[in-house]
Amino acid sequence: MSGPSLWVPPPTVLQQPLAVPDRLLLGPGPSNVPPRILAAGGRQLISHVHKEMFQIMDEIKLGIQYAFQTQNPLTLAISGSGHCAMEAALMNTVERGDVVLVAVNGIWGERAADISERLGADVQQMVKSPGEYFTLKDIEQGLAQHKPVVLFITHGESSSGVLQPLDGIGELCHRYGCLLLVDSVASLGGAPVFMDQQEIDILYSGSQKVLNVPPGTAPISFSETARKKSLNRKTKPPSFYLDLGWLANYWGCDGKPRMYHHTAPVNNFFSLREGLAILAEQGLENSWKLHKENCLYLHEGLQKLGLKLFVKEEAARLPTVTTIVVPEGYDWKEITEFLMNKYAIEITGGLGPSVGKVLRIGLMGYNSTKFNINRVLHALKDALQHCHKSKI
Repeated sequence: MSGPSLWVPPPTVLQQPLAVPDRLLLGPGPSNVPPRILAAGGRQLISHVHKEMFQIMDEIKLGIQYAFQTQNPLTLAISGSGHCAMEAALMNTVERGDVVLVAVNGIWGERAADISERLGADVQQMVKSPGEYFTLKDIEQGLAQHKPVVLFITHGESSSGVLQPLDGIGELCHRYGCLLLVDSVASLGGAPVFMDQQEIDILYSGSQKVLNVPPGTAPISFSETARKKSLNRKTKPPSFYLDLGWLANYWGCDGKPRMYHHTAPVNNFFSLREGLAILAEQGLENSWKLHKENCLYLHEGLQKLGLKLFVKEEAARLPTVTTIVVPEGYDWKEITEFLMNKYAIEITGGLGPSVGKVLRIGLMGYNSTKFNINRVLHALKDALQHCHKSKI
């Protein structure tokens, strides 16, 4: 008895060994993964509902609470990237017609505004040029004018290299009856953030930056006020996958027996657990100090090469991602390609509103060493000597 014949043959490329180049990732992320975390991610699977898996999830929760400096019970890791956490934060707290105020000084504010618009929110924007940050006066004016239910702001704007001061913003938001939502994807572990002390209502990050974990998990935490806002919605969150009620139960945050919600990325959780363990062993204050010192060392080297830093105020420079003004007469793509082709080092150009304006160098976690800084400075010096410089 004959059946249908195969129309699609086995792909020839899949009959060859996997080929992955060895590169030093000094862009804005992901960063290189240290052997300990690679080994953790390579462990044999267990079920996502085994008691041992729940124990690992509990350990991850404790690690996130330490990294965020929070005691919020509703603390967990989203099974997805930092974008997924951004959507989870907004989808659970914003309903159609709600006013959302977005501080835009780079691509992440633009993305938050886009997501909020898709949710039917009344999106209002405070806009600064790339390289600038928001003052408390700017923020209070926006809160007073628009009376939002949520203010979104980015702590580490990786597209422009800005570190946003957070002190006082939470207090202002609560004075105006507003939740404070902060993106710390590029800053967590590299610059101080104190979720509870700074009165942040929702804080999220990503795994692939300072934590040096492969992309695919995203720490997030909700204050009691934010939790109540989510629970008292008039409508269900538009995403079942990101429904905070289900996620809170799956992560053991609601005091009820855990129920199946989704099949978690088990090995990613192994890796995340180890990344958080390394941060805990090193200590937050030591990690912040390391990133600050290496950032200053890089800046000194760049200036000796005649390069100009994009963010003018030293205190506003993100320690994990440095932005450099594209040197006059050079094509930024030619510089990044030169470093990749000759030295197997990744640095990148701008993103969103900073495209064509900057080069970006990331020094995060395992990659933040003076040895790596000297490597990239040597490669940049070579690039500036060999890349075409326009005489126009």
